[in-house]
Amino acid sequence: MNYRMQICQTIGEIAQAEWNSLVCKCNGGVLHPALRHEYLLALEASGSATAETGWGPLHLAIHGDAGELLAAMPLYLKSHSYGEYVFDWAWAQAYERSGQLYYPKLLCAIPFTPVQAPKVLYSTPEAGKAMAQGLAQLTWQAAENTELLGTQISTLHALFLTRQDQLLLLGDATSLNNSSRHVVQFHWHNQSPVSGKPFNDFDEFLESLNQKKRKNIRAERRKANIEGLEIRRIQGAEATEAELEFFYQCYSRTYMEHFSSPYLNLEFFKQICTSMGEQVLMVQASLQGQPVASSFFLHSEERLYGRYWGSIENLPCLHFELCYYQAIEFAIEKGIEWFEGGAQGEHKMARGLNPQTMISAHYVHDNGFKLPIENFLRREKAHLDAYAVELSEHTAFRESSSGQL
Repeated sequence: MNYRMQICQTIGEIAQAEWNSLVCKCNGGVLHPALRHEYLLALEASGSATAETGWGPLHLAIHGDAGELLAAMPLYLKSHSYGEYVFDWAWAQAYERSGQLYYPKLLCAIPFTPVQAPKVLYSTPEAGKAMAQGLAQLTWQAAENTELLGTQISTLHALFLTRQDQLLLLGDATSLNNSSRHVVQFHWHNQSPVSGKPFNDFDEFLESLNQKKRKNIRAERRKANIEGLEIRRIQGAEATEAELEFFYQCYSRTYMEHFSSPYLNLEFFKQICTSMGEQVLMVQASLQGQPVASSFFLHSEERLYGRYWGSIENLPCLHFELCYYQAIEFAIEKGIEWFEGGAQGEHKMARGLNPQTMISAHYVHDNGFKLPIENFLRREKAHLDAYAVELSEHTAFRESSSGQL
């Protein structure tokens, strides 16, 4: 079999059906919502992830003799480190202090979406290895000279890798000798620690928690559900223009409260609600008939991904209700096995989410920086291991449940 690798400056250069077929094949037969062709296309078409915003698409595609898509990868030329959630600002500052350029860099990830998803998509193990080797060759050439991409790059980063990604990008399939990095997220598992089966309802989930955590959650739900409050779940395909515009108002307000600007625009949310609305969930809270808060999720048959939230009124415990308790109820009702609450926030453990380790791969071309960064990663992992032990002592469950570090 002869392989031909193509660098695509837009996901539109790759056929939607072929890309999504590889996603399913590498994701246990499930179409990952954040890796769908429609999702990546909406990021580009809306102007949210483009070269102008520092996310220059360089997606890789490997074709066979008949032109069929055998392997693919989401890849970007980054001119900054925003929207990644695996932080390398200190590395960039070290480069700057030495008089060298850290940007641009290569990034294999889903823009603004820190979820575990297959990054090396392939039809056969051989095609997967060919993609890993093709990425290595591209990275080496782009780090050595400007001819291939029109610029030199300093590093390659592949984020939130699945186990099969790790075998390809941290194993023998690539010659880059990548270093691994670990971060912690908080996920909820739809599995009773008593029966080992999915929870039947929210009350059964509560009964699996220790008394203090169970009591606190019930108190928070009572505080949130004040008189006149109505909470509705809205599938993306059924969301009205007004509901989407209100959500975006809330989403933007959250960023402004943190003295930042939103990464995504309203057009992006409109596009994915139109093109893949069956995998979008919105939760909207209204008080006396007027909307006051909204949250936004992606989901497949097996996983629910918490993404965004905001409100225009500061109501007690409404954040916990819309971001966690409604999500857990929805997952139980739909038989969804996992709810990924996202990065950061030990407070999530008090609501039944447990720590999970996410792994990424990093290649540093300059040998003068490679060893110091590897030493940093070893020290960071030691701290993370100690942090994991500390977290394990604060589980909300009556007894240890699966999914902890």
